Amino acid sequence: MTESSPGVRIGVDVGGTFTDVVAVRDGELTVTKTPSTPASPDEGVVDGLELSRDAAGYAVADVADLAHGTTVATNAVLERDWADVALVTTEGFRDALAIGRQDRPDIYDYTVSKPEPVVPRRRRFEVTERLDERGEVRTALDEASVRAVADELPAEIESIAVSLLFAFENDAHERRVAEILEDELGGDGDTVDESGDSPVSLSLSSDVRPEIREYERTLVTALNAALKPVMDAYVGRLEEAVADRGIEPALRIMQSNGGTIGADRARTRPVNTLLSGPAAGVRGAAHVAGLRGEGDVITMDMGGTSCDVSLVRDGDPTVTTGLEIGEYPVAVPSIDVHTIGAGGGSIAWVDDGGALRVGPRSAGAKPGPVCYGRGGTQPTVTDAQVLCGRLDPSRFLDEAGGPSESANGAEASGGDGERGGIDRDAVEDAVAEHVAEPLGLSVAEAAEGILDVANASMERALRVVSVEAGHDPRDFGLVAYGGAGPAHAAALAESLSIPRVLVPRTAGVLSALGLLVSDRLVERSASMVRPLAAVDPGAIETALAGFEDEGRAQLGTTTDTVLVERSVDLRYAGQSFDLAVDLPEGPVTDETLTDAVEAFHAAHERRYGHASPDEPVELVTVRARVRAVVEPPTLSAAEGTGADADEAIRGTRSVVFDGTNRETPVYDRPALSVGSDVTGPAIVEGPESTVVVRPGWRATVDEYGTIVMEVAT
Repeated sequence: MTESSPGVRIGVDVGGTFTDVVAVRDGELTVTKTPSTPASPDEGVVDGLELSRDAAGYAVADVADLAHGTTVATNAVLERDWADVALVTTEGFRDALAIGRQDRPDIYDYTVSKPEPVVPRRRRFEVTERLDERGEVRTALDEASVRAVADELPAEIESIAVSLLFAFENDAHERRVAEILEDELGGDGDTVDESGDSPVSLSLSSDVRPEIREYERTLVTALNAALKPVMDAYVGRLEEAVADRGIEPALRIMQSNGGTIGADRARTRPVNTLLSGPAAGVRGAAHVAGLRGEGDVITMDMGGTSCDVSLVRDGDPTVTTGLEIGEYPVAVPSIDVHTIGAGGGSIAWVDDGGALRVGPRSAGAKPGPVCYGRGGTQPTVTDAQVLCGRLDPSRFLDEAGGPSESANGAEASGGDGERGGIDRDAVEDAVAEHVAEPLGLSVAEAAEGILDVANASMERALRVVSVEAGHDPRDFGLVAYGGAGPAHAAALAESLSIPRVLVPRTAGVLSALGLLVSDRLVERSASMVRPLAAVDPGAIETALAGFEDEGRAQLGTTTDTVLVERSVDLRYAGQSFDLAVDLPEGPVTDETLTDAVEAFHAAHERRYGHASPDEPVELVTVRARVRAVVEPPTLSAAEGTGADADEAIRGTRSVVFDGTNRETPVYDRPALSVGSDVTGPAIVEGPESTVVVRPGWRATVDEYGTIVMEVAT
C-alpha cells in the first residue's frame, strides 16, 4: 500500500534564476516558470504557485500534495550567510574544526589553504568531560564548566552546536549539556525563539550525525546549527504564505538523500537539505526510466552553468556520505552527484599554454552568451551550438517576450519574441577573437572545438560515476535533462558506447517533477566501531529496531505504508574507509552477519578490484532508512498532430556534424505524438530544451512522451 494523493499535486523547485512549478491533475501536467527572488525565495515560490493555479485552472482547495526543493541551505553555505553560531566541545578539542583533515585538496600544492572554520575560535568553548571509544565515562561531566560557558557566550549568538567526544556511543553528556544550556539561556533547544524566551537553538552531534570521524561529525553539527535559524525563518514564512492562500496539505521539503521530509524536520535538520534540487532531478530521472522498465541509468543534468551526473542502479540512486558543498565535506547521506562547471553559459577561452578550455567560468543569465544580444562578449557553449546550427537563438525568447528558459539551459529574457533579433556577426566575432585566431582555426572549426572540449569534460564526469565506480557504461542508459543536456547527450553516449538516451517530456523542469515521485524518508544511524566477530547480533538488532521506531514516529504513518531498509558499514581492520552492505528483512542473527561479510568482500572486489577474504572485518556504522512510499502521479500520454513525424517538421537548416554541414530537418517536439520516429541527423525543438539526433541515430517518442534515442540498425 502507498500513500495516495488525489487532487492536484504540485512540485516547486527553486533555481538560481527561475522557480519551476509542475502541477499534475487527472494525468494532465502543467509547467510554469517565474523569476526567482534570491533575497526572499519564498516570494518566488508563492508567485509560481499563483501562476500555476491560473495556468492549470485549479482551485487551491484542490491541492492535495505540495513538495518543495530549495537552495536556501546551499546558498547560505556557499555565501557563508548563516547565523552567529557557537560550538561546545570536549576539553582539548576546541580546534578540531580548524585542524580538519590531514589530506589536502591538492597534494602537490604547498600554498593551499584550509577552509575557514564554520565557527571562529573565539566562539568555540570547552567543557570538562571524557568518554572512551565504547562510551564509558572516563571523566564525569563538570556541570559548572557548562554553566561557565553559558555565562561566556557572546550576546549575538543565535545557535549552539554541541559535539562531544564519542557521543555517538553514549549521548548522555550531550543531553545533559543541552539541558543545562536550555536552563541557563531560557531556550527550548530545538526551534528558534519558539518559546519567546531566547533566540538560541541547539544542535547535538548525537542527533545530527552520531558517527565516527571527529572533524566531519563536528563540522556537520556546526553547519546544522548555523543553518537552523536561516531555514527556520524561510520555511516559517513559506508555510504562512501557503496557508494564507488556502493550501492545506503539509509542506514536504526535499532532502539530499532523495526523500522528502516534513517542514518541521527540515527546520531542525537543514544540513540534510543541502543537495535538495539536484537530488530531486535524479529521482525524477530514475522515475522516467522506471516507467520504461529501465532500472540502470546514468543521469545528466546540464543547465546554464554546470553539469550534474549521477548513477542509478536497480531503480535507486547511489547514495554516499561524501558530499562536498563549497569547501566543506558534509558527511550526511546524499545522492552521489558529481558536478563540473560545464553548462550552456560556460565560457570558452585559451590558456597560457595555448590549449582550448571551456568553463568553469560562466556568462550566467546576465549578460549571458553573446547570442542573447544582452551585452555578452565572451563566447560560450551556447554560442558554439548556434554557430553549428544546432540551436535556433530566436527561440530563446518566448512569444510574450518575457523570461523563458533557453534551449541550452542558460536562462534568457527580454526582446520582442520575434526571429531575427540576434546578431550572428557578433557571435562569430567573439569566437574569432577569443578562440579561432589564437589557435589558428576557422570560426567553424573553433565552434565545433568548443563543443568537443565541453563534451570531453562531461565524458570524464560520466566516467567518474560509472567506470571509476566499477560499472560498465554499456550496461546503462543515459537520461538527459536540463536545458542543455539533450543537445549533448547523443554525442556523449556515442563516445561511451551507452546504447540508449532518454529525454523526458519535462526535461527542463525534471527536478520539479522529481519532487512528486519522491518518498518521505527518515534516516537514522550510529557508529559501533569494533571487530564484527565480537559483535552481538542482538545489539545491532536493538539499534535498528530503535531507528525504525524513531522513523515511524517522525513520519506519522501506519505500518502498512512504510518500508524499512537496513544496512551496515563494514571495512577491513586498519582501513580508513568503509562500504555499505544491505541487510535482509527479519531479525539480525549470526548467519545474517556471516552473509554480510561475504557481501562486503564481493562489494570490495567490485569497487577496488580486489578483496581479502582472510582479513578480519570491522563493523563501523549501523543504518536504517524508514520510507513512507508516495504513489507517483499518473501522467497522460503525449499528444501531437499524428504518428507521422513529417507532420511535425517546421523547416530545415544547415547543421554541422563532425566537420560536415548537413541540411537537417527541424521538428517541433510538441507536435510529435506517441510512436513518432525520427532519423538522424535531426533537431527536435521543445519549449524547454533542444534534442540533437546525431547521424546514424534514430529517435522515437514513447507512450510517456519521452524521446528515446538509439543507434539506428
